[in-house]
Amino acid sequence: MRNKTLIIVLTVIVSALCLYYLSFSLVSRNVQKDAEAYATDAQGNVDLTKQQAYLDSVWKEPVYMGYTYQEVKENELSLGLDLRGGMHVVLEVSPVEIIKSMSGNSKDPNFLKALERAQELQKNSQASFTTLFGEAYREISPEGRLSRIFSNTANRGKISYESSNQEVLDIIDQEVEDAIDRSFNILRTRIDKFGVNQPNIQRLKGTASGRIQIELPGVDNPDRVRKLLQGMANLEFWEVWSPQEFSPYFMQLNEYLAQQEKAGKLNLNTASSNEDALTQAAGNQAVVTDATDDVLAAAAASDSSAIDSTAIAQADTATNPSTLDSLAANQSSVLARLFTQMPGGLGANVRDTAKINEIFNRPEVRSIFPPNMRFLWGVKPLVGDNRQEFVEFYAIKKGRDGKAPMTGDAVNDARGDFGQNGQPEVSMSMNPTGAKKWARLTEENVGRQIAIVLDNYVYSAPNVNEAITGGQSSISGNFTIEEAQDLANILKAGKMPAPTRIVEEAVVGPSLGQEAINQGLISTLAGLVLVVIFMIAYYSRGGFIADLALLFNVFFILGVLAQFGASLTLPGIAGIVLTLGMAVDANVLIFERMREEARNGLSMREIINKGYDKTFMTILDANVTTFLVGFILYFFGSGPVKGFAITLMIGIATSFFTSIFITRLFVEGTFKKGGKLSFSTSLADKMFRNIKFDVMKYRKAAYAFSLSVIVFGFVAMFINGGPNLGVDFRGGRSYVVEFSESVSASEVRSSLIDDFGNEGTEVKTYDAPNRLKIITSYLADDESTQADEQVRTALLGGLEQYSNLNPEVLSSSKVGATMADDIQQTALVAILLALVGIFVYVMIRFAKWQFSLGGVVALLHDALMIIAVFSILDLIGISYEMDQVFIAAVLTIIGFSINDTVVIFDRIREYMRNNPRQSIRDVVNPALVSTFSRTIITSLTLFLVVVILFIFGGEVLRGFSLAMIIGVAFGTYSSLFIAAPIVVDTVKEENTPVASAKVAQQAR
Repeated sequence: MRNKTLIIVLTVIVSALCLYYLSFSLVSRNVQKDAEAYATDAQGNVDLTKQQAYLDSVWKEPVYMGYTYQEVKENELSLGLDLRGGMHVVLEVSPVEIIKSMSGNSKDPNFLKALERAQELQKNSQASFTTLFGEAYREISPEGRLSRIFSNTANRGKISYESSNQEVLDIIDQEVEDAIDRSFNILRTRIDKFGVNQPNIQRLKGTASGRIQIELPGVDNPDRVRKLLQGMANLEFWEVWSPQEFSPYFMQLNEYLAQQEKAGKLNLNTASSNEDALTQAAGNQAVVTDATDDVLAAAAASDSSAIDSTAIAQADTATNPSTLDSLAANQSSVLARLFTQMPGGLGANVRDTAKINEIFNRPEVRSIFPPNMRFLWGVKPLVGDNRQEFVEFYAIKKGRDGKAPMTGDAVNDARGDFGQNGQPEVSMSMNPTGAKKWARLTEENVGRQIAIVLDNYVYSAPNVNEAITGGQSSISGNFTIEEAQDLANILKAGKMPAPTRIVEEAVVGPSLGQEAINQGLISTLAGLVLVVIFMIAYYSRGGFIADLALLFNVFFILGVLAQFGASLTLPGIAGIVLTLGMAVDANVLIFERMREEARNGLSMREIINKGYDKTFMTILDANVTTFLVGFILYFFGSGPVKGFAITLMIGIATSFFTSIFITRLFVEGTFKKGGKLSFSTSLADKMFRNIKFDVMKYRKAAYAFSLSVIVFGFVAMFINGGPNLGVDFRGGRSYVVEFSESVSASEVRSSLIDDFGNEGTEVKTYDAPNRLKIITSYLADDESTQADEQVRTALLGGLEQYSNLNPEVLSSSKVGATMADDIQQTALVAILLALVGIFVYVMIRFAKWQFSLGGVVALLHDALMIIAVFSILDLIGISYEMDQVFIAAVLTIIGFSINDTVVIFDRIREYMRNNPRQSIRDVVNPALVSTFSRTIITSLTLFLVVVILFIFGGEVLRGFSLAMIIGVAFGTYSSLFIAAPIVVDTVKEENTPVASAKVAQQAR
């Protein structure tokens, strides 16, 4: 074996990296066990508050190799929402409202008609909404000029009366894109304030409608999440109390808290007092090592072209008396333990903010302060000693009516720029009304701070040096251009409405998550045990080596998932189980080839070399085609499908490495040590002996059989009223409801009809007799929060008669109509791209389009067979949904089937090279017979694995497993009786020497 040392070194490095990254999961689990033990009393009851307090206390503390518990959690192999419960949301930023706002809410009839028309076109198009709006406007008003609608004060300097329609559309498109980015940043900040462990937010690339995906593990109040995520951004400008003004009230508060603590009514367990997180409580500006956003200054300018540099001043707390100065000397001071001095003013450890909020929300504490004094936190934590994080604390001055002196609608524009000194700054312009308010506000607060507040968090609090007139301002300080752009986006957040709406949602309860974990573990272990036993029984010592490689494979998959920070989901577990079955394929191919070479009387050394060398390119081709399918699944899939695709791609890469290289190390090591190697048993010797069959003889019967099944399946689909599409393909809402006793699905459906009207409603048993899945199209086109509440109210109303059975909603999901249309189109594109990609790859590798045609027709046959059999089963009362996971199964079968087909094609090509004077018809049957044992064994192992998954994998994966069972059976059949015969039928016989001789003889 060449490069043996390199393979060993690489294996050791990969193994070490996997161990390293998986160790974070073990450490995290141990810390959680310690927290549970700390919070468990003598009776075995766990105090969740104490448990969380323990975890909070070590959040910033080193717990493993210098890593804090927070960093350990960030590096552990996390579980997906379907395994630990939580909420998955896809939000869409509404471009319609943005365009309306840019037009000044124009009432132009053609403009309004174009918006309506664009909304209709969006249902069946992947183009951006701005593009569709432009097309609709041209269609409705061919000679119309958009500049007449959009040339207003809000767009001054961007759109003029002379601007062309395309120029206007470009500006609109940029504003929509900016609004999506602002929404993303605002949502990210809101999510950070949920206190959710390991939240995930990402902009969905490739979506023309501006969608944002959010995952919140462990959320226990979905209604609150919906309201916060869909709420409008609330940008405000507030006056700030100076330290001299609020210091007396803090002194009173300190006396009150000291009395409460002495009386035992105050439990002050803070990060700063208990863990020495701060070096000193008073006047310690060295605590904070990074103060950028909150050391800003306001600059006044009479016009946009002249910036008065003398008006730019940094906030300097050193000139202001510290509120803590008089408290720090008193070691028993409560406030000195709660707060610390920061460069921008007063602040506290992030872990202490909850305690401070609780204290300041007490009615008796509120009575100490003036009614117009309100307290807000800064939005960005600053890093201090020992990796502790601190956040600033602001005293905001409320107006007489309790409202902010100025709101975000006064801001006309804001952008990140560079000042005269070359440093990044933010340029801000006000509309005419806002300019007047801004001039008055800055005039009244010269020498004081003005807080820029978004969603009740202070993003910046610059000092004002002089009154700012003319509506043009600049904010500068020690920050980067990226930070300047972020602040500009915040200032633009209130400029125009950019509401978000939930177009897809899934809520998974923790009990379902734990059940999914159990089902996943059982199915994985059962599949692994089954494959291990079979391989040893069939291949003896060789099978044992293949099993070792299989264990390495699982270890590598988990390790690579942890390295890339991916989450393990239930479909991901299915991907691992599936990989176990598919990983066997390479070993079977190698061992079967070695058995063939052994029959030729070669030495064991030659058998090993030829077995690996002759199968290398075949295995590579098969893995590349399957990996291509996995990549397409990842690129076009969402949610659970992505989790499955990631695991599948990683599994393909690791199985290739373990099957080709690691098994060879073991095989050669075993042979070197013992001088012999057994890779055959009596079972292997007896099976597939003297196999003879003529595929070409039965090809027409096979064509007729397949066509009959497909036609019958689509007739059954027509009788059923169409395919049984899941919620994600047709839109609507679904709920999993558990009762204390078993219930009749048909009776529950009858009780829901009155509440859900005549809309399509399905009720079926889900994984247990006392658990139902309820699917309804009621208000499917309405994606508002009000509609969500209305549907849920209707559901609970219909279940009211079963109140004695304690119905509980364990999970729910929603897919909006527009989202469902996009998912349908994406699924179709994914399948077509997979077929095209495989066609091109096979044609390149085999240099004949006939091989590509045979392979793709067989794959299309497999996909149609799965759909047809699902429809036939639905006709006889066995109903499974066709959803995204179903499409994942179809694409996986395409990958598996082409894997099998490529192996057969490779053997046909080899026989054609070794027998150049024979026609392709003469070499097909010997080639198929020589690969028959490999085809059947691989299919059998995968078939057994997916059967295990069907039995133990749970209801979520049952449709997937059934599709896989059908696909494996017909994928094997198509490789033998569809793909190869089509190649024979399309290759012209007269091109071969034998055929030419036959033609010449007939002519004579």
